[in-house]
Amino acid sequence: MKTGSVHIHQQLIEGCKKGDRNAQFRIYEMYVDAMLNTAFRLLKNEEDAEDVLQESFLKAFKSIDQVKNPAKFGGWLKRIVINRSIDLLQKRKIKFEPINEDRMEIPMTDEEPLDFELPFEKVYNILLELPPGYRTVLSLYLLEGYDHQEISTILGISKSASLSQFHRGKKRLIKEIKKQTHEQDQAILRRS
Repeated sequence: MKTGSVHIHQQLIEGCKKGDRNAQFRIYEMYVDAMLNTAFRLLKNEEDAEDVLQESFLKAFKSIDQVKNPAKFGGWLKRIVINRSIDLLQKRKIKFEPINEDRMEIPMTDEEPLDFELPFEKVYNILLELPPGYRTVLSLYLLEGYDHQEISTILGISKSASLSQFHRGKKRLIKEIKKQTHEQDQAILRRS
């Protein structure tokens, strides 16, 4: 953030702490799109994401006195959105693929390099179609930037379970990307 922007942001946070509805509305406008996207990536349902978003902002404004550094407000709010989304997924009994941690092998090297051209939107849509366990771990790792230790804490699973879900989900994602790329290539050949 630029210096002037930081100052305005700090003023808005201070206004929110005093219950200033105008400041709350301006903060809401600043963060609503990013936080809605975060919730949607995890929940894959627009109505649920909107509900989580509203609950998250309400909780944030009620607890805003906890914010000591206004520059970190966005990260703090994002954590609330993610936690609320995870709570909703857990209420619905999100399913993680079963693993045998005693005999689990996690490939630590990357697979062969991918050679495909598929727009981000299509890859994102493929991600949204993955089973909830895969989608949640991949989203938290790839899109939200959490490491596997953090993911294990957020989801209440072991670190090895997070790694396993990630690698299995990544493998499935790559398979679906290759499938769509192949279908796209076949469609182009049919048109020629």
